[in-house]
Amino acid sequence: MPTANEKPTDPKTSTTRILRWKQGVPGQAADDFLSREEPLEIRVKGESVAVTMRTPGHDEELALGFLLSEGVIAVPGDVLEVAPCQQGEAALHGNVLNVFLAPNVELDLAKLRRNVYASSSCGLCGKASIESVHGHFAPLAKREPFVAAETLLQLPVKLRAEQETFDKTGGLHAAGLFDAEGRLLTMREDVGRHNAVDKALGRSMLDRNFPLDDRVLMVSGRASFEILQKALAGRVPVICAVSAPSSLAVEFARESGQTLVGFLRGDTFNVYSHPERITGLGD
Repeated sequence: MPTANEKPTDPKTSTTRILRWKQGVPGQAADDFLSREEPLEIRVKGESVAVTMRTPGHDEELALGFLLSEGVIAVPGDVLEVAPCQQGEAALHGNVLNVFLAPNVELDLAKLRRNVYASSSCGLCGKASIESVHGHFAPLAKREPFVAAETLLQLPVKLRAEQETFDKTGGLHAAGLFDAEGRLLTMREDVGRHNAVDKALGRSMLDRNFPLDDRVLMVSGRASFEILQKALAGRVPVICAVSAPSSLAVEFARESGQTLVGFLRGDTFNVYSHPERITGLGD
């Protein structure tokens, strides 16, 4: 059986020896699954723009979702090709992706790097963060009802049922895109919740199913500002989370015209912004 340092058959997991202990029972050696976490470098036109720690797999989707969220690309046609680096050590480890943009796509590398640095180091806070995002992605204007409250209650169960790697490791977040009838269209897992969202958005771009103005995004765990920002980049109108949103996420959702739902579990949920998109709330 491979150790935690060996490449497993499943790129998302590895195994390691542990000592499992329970009160009143002597500790026993056992094998346990771990969620893999490895760096991925994203290059655009051969220039490095970001390095993110992620769960290997669906890297092309991750790169596209990331570039969408950063305002580099807006539609599937903005990208000509995404290819792994074939030279040097990067080719051996498969941890560098090159993204080739269409000739009409303008790229300010210095500005992109500043944005990535500011996001990763909280260089912008509060109102400045919201205004910065709205400079790239306009708030949503269309707010007609389109999803039922009863449908939302089904989403956590459907998302959890598809989390095969989480079942092994207990260590991955998930993001799923649903239609208005509650059908799960895309689900991705990753050690980073934001990466899982990027992968789901990137999958939609590869499928040329974009924008996502008739979709619901469901995430495991909490809803952060970054998740709401990525959803706005994809034009997703309704964002649901199993746990709580942050204060900045709520402020962002209200100013961005997004419907934000938290504590979605069992037969209850909280609506923090723009409940007009959800039908059946008065029943």
